[in-house]
Amino acid sequence: MSNESTDLQLAGGEQSRKARERLYRYIFLSCAALTVFITTGIFVTLTVDAVKFFSTVPPVDFLTGTTWRVSRGEFGVLPLVFGTLAVTVISALVAIPTGVLAAAYLSEYASARTRAILKPGLEILAGIPTVVYGYLALVYFTPFLRTLGINAGTFNILSASILVGILIIPMVSSLSEDAMSSVPDSLREASYGLGATKFDVTIGVVIPAAASGIFASFILALSRAIGETMVVAMAMGLRPRMPSTATGPFGIPYIQPMETVTTSGQTMTSAMIQAVEADAAVSPVVGQSLFALGLTLFVMTFAMNFLSNRIANRYREEYQ
Repeated sequence: MSNESTDLQLAGGEQSRKARERLYRYIFLSCAALTVFITTGIFVTLTVDAVKFFSTVPPVDFLTGTTWRVSRGEFGVLPLVFGTLAVTVISALVAIPTGVLAAAYLSEYASARTRAILKPGLEILAGIPTVVYGYLALVYFTPFLRTLGINAGTFNILSASILVGILIIPMVSSLSEDAMSSVPDSLREASYGLGATKFDVTIGVVIPAAASGIFASFILALSRAIGETMVVAMAMGLRPRMPSTATGPFGIPYIQPMETVTTSGQTMTSAMIQAVEADAAVSPVVGQSLFALGLTLFVMTFAMNFLSNRIANRYREEYQ
């Protein structure tokens, strides 16, 4: 009798476990499908309203125009794209080396006690409201640039971009540190056995082995920089500009970097804020331009995330 009841109990437990596993699977599938549905819905909504805008403004004029003045009906997106890319590139120059070096220290050099203190402190940077970064850039960092001899205007691309770079450092460092920590210790021990120093192991073994995760953190952080609004709206200004150029030898024009980054500019996100505010006051076309800008920004961000996945798959290391 006891053996029969035990067998029945085990069988019932196995069936219950399988039922729970199926339930969990459906819940996870539903969550994954929901994220795809939301993304698709956003894309469809942007596309439908952007088509209305393009029925008034030709797509060629929008994509190739060099002037963005909604009050005059000029909707050339190139100055906004340039401002967005300028902020992205400069912030990357700040965040990527700083974040990777911080991740290397936390992963390879810091003790467990030091890591437990520094990593949460570093991640606090991501929790500071972005309006605070914008205020710091406008009130403190721009005057600091002037003390260094940089003739920066009140609103300028450089100070906004540097503060955006500081803003995304936690994303780079945290994700990169997780990727480095996942590298098997056997690789480190093999390198030490061959006489490598800790620096050699970090640069020659750990970072290359974690390259896929590090590259993914770069793309995710830069996607965050592309979508930043408050810092650039407060510190960069609201005047879309094309880069300053000069004529070089043989009449070849070239961009003047310092004159470009020390003047004001505008990104697509801040232009979208203006479009919302000016919709009723100017014309419906201005409101519709919001969706054209949103679609352009969506495509840029999607392309960067697609690139991130390709790089991660290309350099992913699998360990047994």
